[in-house]
Amino acid sequence: MQTLTNSYLAKIAVNLAFLSVFIGGVAATFLASLLMVEPSKRLADWVVGSAALAAGGFIICVVASVMLIIVLNPDAPSNVNSATSIDTGRIVSMLGFVFGLIGLLTSIGLSGWLRSRNLGSQPHLFV
Repeated sequence: MQTLTNSYLAKIAVNLAFLSVFIGGVAATFLASLLMVEPSKRLADWVVGSAALAAGGFIICVVASVMLIIVLNPDAPSNVNSATSIDTGRIVSMLGFVFGLIGLLTSIGLSGWLRSRNLGSQPHLFV
């Protein structure tokens, strides 16, 4: 496996943190709008839960990415800049990002399904 330089990893972490902040804001806004509607269906609880998972996942990704940027700083002390801390930061930030994306896509999909069921239209699988 090819090793990545610290400057390259730091640039990836900066971009991932920016993207997570932006998409996390969308997920948090979506969650807030879902909490205002307050439907009393079990499917609505799944929509709110997946939106909360998305917002939480993106927050975890941002915090882990910022910690990774701090660790990868060239002026960081030698006891901070270790292979274990770099690997932990990479794993936590990627897991947070992946869970955030899965939660956001799930909440958007389930909310569309809930909306179509509330309107009474049933999707046709075969035309």
